[in-house]
Amino acid sequence: MKKIRFAIIGCGRIAQRHAAHITNRGVLAAVCDVVKERADELARQYDATAYYTIEELLKREAGLDVVSVCSPNGLHAEHSIKALEAGSHVLCEKPMALRVADCESMIKAADKAGKRLFIIKQNRYNPPVEAVKRVLDEGRLGKIYSVQLNCFWNRGADYYANSWKGSLKMDGGTLFTQFSHFIDLLYWMLGDIIQVRSMMHNYAHQGIIEFEDTGAVLLQFANGAMGTINYTVNSYGKNMEGSLTIFGEKGTVKIGGQYLNELEYQHIQDYKIENLPVGNIANQYGTYQGSMSNHDKVYDNLLDVLHNNGSMTTSAWDGLKTVSIIEKIYSTAVHI
Repeated sequence: MKKIRFAIIGCGRIAQRHAAHITNRGVLAAVCDVVKERADELARQYDATAYYTIEELLKREAGLDVVSVCSPNGLHAEHSIKALEAGSHVLCEKPMALRVADCESMIKAADKAGKRLFIIKQNRYNPPVEAVKRVLDEGRLGKIYSVQLNCFWNRGADYYANSWKGSLKMDGGTLFTQFSHFIDLLYWMLGDIIQVRSMMHNYAHQGIIEFEDTGAVLLQFANGAMGTINYTVNSYGKNMEGSLTIFGEKGTVKIGGQYLNELEYQHIQDYKIENLPVGNIANQYGTYQGSMSNHDKVYDNLLDVLHNNGSMTTSAWDGLKTVSIIEKIYSTAVHI
């Protein structure tokens, strides 16, 4: 079986994880970053060719099978569209983009090119998340009454220093960069959201970020359930919790831990979730942690789709829905 040739656009911290998984499954032919030193270092580590503009990479590396887009949020649409138009499939990091209109342009570019557009939503692979999704799909909780999503992480000034993170244009907001995976799970597990109200404030990051560090959101789902999202990056010193609690007529479940990695509570009529496999550890970034590291499963799915015509676990339309929900939250926000 022919090995798939990959390139990575954006050589920041998450690109290291992509590079490792790519070299276990295919060939990392090229990397690209506007910061020359970053591109050179990643290229040196993986014996790839370094480029400093996406245009030069796509011009010189003919026949790339997949381009993994790991650039800042605000460049995801531009970089994905250029790679698709050049004839490559695209695997795009979260969030898909910062506007629904950009997501639609990405989908149109993929359709026109006849290429696949994969969006990374690795938290769907967390063992307790997969188990609760099955319980919901089987109707074991009955009618869903309400949902609580809590996202309590720590992101200090050092995290945002000398970075695109924290800017409206490139970062987009706390829900885009820190918690878009959590928003995706709300949609994936419970369906579409039809009404939103929210309040936000920047308490501890004045002069550091251009948006909120804390928010409270009230949701109404299309299935009639109500929900709340409470989130902050002001948890003192370290991440505290990433949890999802679901209240139904036949059961209550809570997925918790720092990043939805533990089944903390279950009480379900005539049923018990048992024998959950141990999940991957969190993404480690030196002074802080990210979500559970399931990029290996993302790449396995990509190969299954491209080699065996398997089913894509996260479609571009799912990526668009996440952006749409976040847009609704921000558009209704009262800034106190």
